[in-house]
This record gives sequence, structure tokens and C-alpha cells, in this order.
Amino acid sequence: MTVPEASAPRAAPFGRALCAMITPFTADGELDLDAAGIHAAGLVADGCDGLVLSGTTGESPTTTDAEKTALLRAVREAVGDAVPLVAGVGSADTRHTVELARQAERAGADGLLVVTPYYSRPPQPAVEAHFRRVADATGVPLMLYDIPGRTGTRIEPETLLRLADHPRVVAVKDCAYDLLGSTKVIGAGSLSYYSGCEELNLPLYAVGAAGYVSTVANVAPRQLRAVLDAFDAGDTAEAARLNRLTVPLAELMMSSGLPGTVTAKALLDAGPVREPLQPAGREAADGLRKAYEELLAATR
Repeated sequence: MTVPEASAPRAAPFGRALCAMITPFTADGELDLDAAGIHAAGLVADGCDGLVLSGTTGESPTTTDAEKTALLRAVREAVGDAVPLVAGVGSADTRHTVELARQAERAGADGLLVVTPYYSRPPQPAVEAHFRRVADATGVPLMLYDIPGRTGTRIEPETLLRLADHPRVVAVKDCAYDLLGSTKVIGAGSLSYYSGCEELNLPLYAVGAAGYVSTVANVAPRQLRAVLDAFDAGDTAEAARLNRLTVPLAELMMSSGLPGTVTAKALLDAGPVREPLQPAGREAADGLRKAYEELLAATR
């Protein structure tokens, strides 16, 4: 009997299990750096390899540039230098994105999450030029964020493959819901793919993705990581079983009509959300709590 050769290690420049971290606020809506540090340290202790700060889950549209820098520095102090920190720096304005990228580099970011410019819906050559300008502006590697449902513009697979020739474009956070296109880019082998949609964490991992960037990981980091651990151990049936256990909570948090920031904060003692967001209502919060407790009970 011929034993199959071991597969090559996955390229995971920021680790496998990443949390798109919420940004804690005080009761009066100010940045709570102490709570941010405590939450970040807890996520790492519970299995997160890295953290993504100031993404949409981190309420980046309503935090100031100075708050983003302060948050990054506070989390770095809390988790130390060994934990990869990816800073969200995307905006609709290329010049502003470049400035945010430079600020994040100075504050010690290990990577930059750069979303497609939104609302203006630039064509693909302009999308590519935007990412190249940001990649040229610092020495920090980029994770491109493909989420056309929010931005209105896809990063087409052909554009991704061209951008992969830039030495600092290393990864993609994938929320395009195009498993075929994602599989093609993963197969080219030049970009590390991270699922940005919990329901695709395991499917994308099965076709070679590096891991995930998850909002649900704010409340269930150990349970999400266990799915990848089981798959890596060769127990695909167990990976599928563990993945199924996370579905009810993930569906309520990410597909119930409320933003993930709102649902995550409904389960955490992390202060309010900033307007225009509004907190979850009592019925939604009770449903989230029930699904969360059921997941904890099933995975003890």
C-alpha cells in the first residue's frame, strides 16, 4: 500500500483562526481601551491566532483615525508581539486609506485589511490601482477584503491574480460568495484565502484556504477553531459535526437582519454600538443568548 505524501503546509501569514474583533465602548460611547485589551487577551487565550482590528465589526466607519491608532496600541500591549494584528484601513478615499495605512504601520500593525472602495463603484482597473497605491505606501503586507454585498464592487478573480504579483499583497478576506472563483484563485497558490463568512469557513478550508476572519469568534473562538483542528487531524466527519453545531448561532449573529457588530455586542459586556447602529432588541438578544448557551452546552 502506498502511503500518500503529506500535503504542503498551508500559507497562513496571519495564522488560521482570526477574530474580527469588536471595539468596546464605555457606557457613554467612548473608546474603552482597558476592555479592548481584556477582550483581546481572552480571545488569544481561547484559540485565536490573530486579531483583525477596526474592520466593519470593529465599527470602523464611526471611529476616528486617532481612536483606531489608540486601539491598535492598546491591543498590542495586551497580547504582546507574537500575536499577528491586522489593522483595518479601508475607506472610499485612496488618499485617506494610504494615510490610515501609514498610521497603522507606525502603530505596529503586522498586516493591513483593505476593503474595496465603496459607493463610488470603481471599475476593475481603478480597483487594482487603489490596492497597488496602498501596497506601495508601507512595508506592511495587505489582506484584500472582497465583500461586494457591502461595497457594490467585486474584486474579480483576474484582478486578484494580477495583484498577487505585488510582494506585499499576500491574502484575501473572502465574502464574495463565489466558491468557484475563490477555488480558482486558491489553486493558483499565490494568495492566502481567509473565509469572511462563517458558513464558508469549512468549505473554503477544504479547498485550500488559510483559515477564517470571523465575527462569531468574538463569542465562540474555541468552537470555531475546533472545526479546523479536526479537519487538520484528518477527521473530516468530526469537522463537519462540529461545524454544524456552530450553525444556529452563526445564522442568528450574521443572517438575522442585524449587523454582526450588534449581535456580538448583545452577547458581550462591551458597551453600546455607535449610531447609526442601534442595539439588539430584547427578543433578538434572548434568541442569541439561547443559541449561544446551547452551543456551549454541546461543546463542553
